[in-house]
Amino acid sequence: MQNIVILAGNIGQTPEVRTTQGGTKITNFSLATSRPRLSEGRVLRDENGYRVMDTEWHRITCFNGLGKTVAEHCEKGMKVLVHGRIHYTKWIDSMGNDRYGCEIIAEKVDFLSRPKSAENENPDLVDRDDEIPF
Repeated sequence: MQNIVILAGNIGQTPEVRTTQGGTKITNFSLATSRPRLSEGRVLRDENGYRVMDTEWHRITCFNGLGKTVAEHCEKGMKVLVHGRIHYTKWIDSMGNDRYGCEIIAEKVDFLSRPKSAENENPDLVDRDDEIPF
């Protein structure tokens, strides 16, 4: 049996970092994924012929080193690929009602785009010092 989630989408807001009483750092962000809206098995289109898309928002939680990396390098709008697992929680609110939540516990986050602050940079991705002449 497996609990595996893979999501590709856009970060909804700048990741937030908090620290538990035990000292564990937790980073949270929202991730938007989209899919075409279907009606009777066909993709719906708007008046201009574009596909109508439905967006879903996912709560992503990262711990320790992964959380630190996400907090330092991710920002709103970036495209990321999240590998993780689904985690459900239940609690009782201040009114005594049962409440439920769902989040994705990230085990790996791959950056599919750069932050807007780095878009104007043009790094040389090839390490020329290690080239071997033939």
